[in-house]
Amino acid sequence: MNRIDRENPSHNSQYYSSLAFQNRILTLNGVPRIMGILNVTEDSFYDGGRFSDFSRARDQARRLVEEGADIIDIGGESTRPGSDPVPEEEEIKRVVPLIESLSGRIPVPISIDTYKAAVARKALEAGAEMVNDISALSFDPGLVEVIAETGAPVVLMHTLDRPKVMQSNPVYQDVIGDISDSLRASIQKAEEHGIDPGRIVVDPGIGFGKTVDHNLIILKRLAEFRKLGKPILIGPSRKSFIGKVLDEPVEDRLEGTLAAVALAAWQGADIIRVHDVRAAKKVSRMVSAVKSCGQG
Repeated sequence: MNRIDRENPSHNSQYYSSLAFQNRILTLNGVPRIMGILNVTEDSFYDGGRFSDFSRARDQARRLVEEGADIIDIGGESTRPGSDPVPEEEEIKRVVPLIESLSGRIPVPISIDTYKAAVARKALEAGAEMVNDISALSFDPGLVEVIAETGAPVVLMHTLDRPKVMQSNPVYQDVIGDISDSLRASIQKAEEHGIDPGRIVVDPGIGFGKTVDHNLIILKRLAEFRKLGKPILIGPSRKSFIGKVLDEPVEDRLEGTLAAVALAAWQGADIIRVHDVRAAKKVSRMVSAVKSCGQG
């Protein structure tokens, strides 16, 4: 890992300039990396049911790679607001065969979107190289040990509570400060349990226990999370705050999503998680070109 100014990471444009996976290193060089979303569930808020069939899911993963995805994030349980949990056996059944069929056959790392230790372990054994945990290690006490043992990178995402109840009147004293404090505690927990400090990514959790205003503030002030000294991931794709701002259903939120992608790229996001990879890739590249112009 290339570490710069460890004592004062808030002064760095990037604390870690790369993210090490099991079989490759992903550089973080100012142009946001794009994480493509692949939900193999029946009830995800946008693509629920479309990729629950194995063949369609495998084809979609390859399509996302062709469109420019740098990471494929596979999830077997919907975590939309109000959703119910899926038994871990069912979640494993949904994701592991797909991961096995893609591992070594696509040129980008696979992330498993889960907060369950058993699911993460099986997915990592099947060839996944990263864990994307919406609970920041708070839902399943066994997950931190799985990640530490395997050495996988982990995304620590902020949420107020479990998906079933997380949107029940979310309140913050200071939304950026409160989220930062929570993520800082999660980072400390991860590192104390042996997770490599250079393999931790933070996500402020847009849409997870936040009002529309909270989400807009996160986008506006995203760069402040740089003080945590970790790469920043953000996932605004087609979420309800966009629908409420634009008064549009989920299928008509592409433009709003791309506006959020542009804002996130400008504010220094390292990884942006989206459904529409090709469009997000172009937007992030354009924003990064504007940010870097005149610096040569």
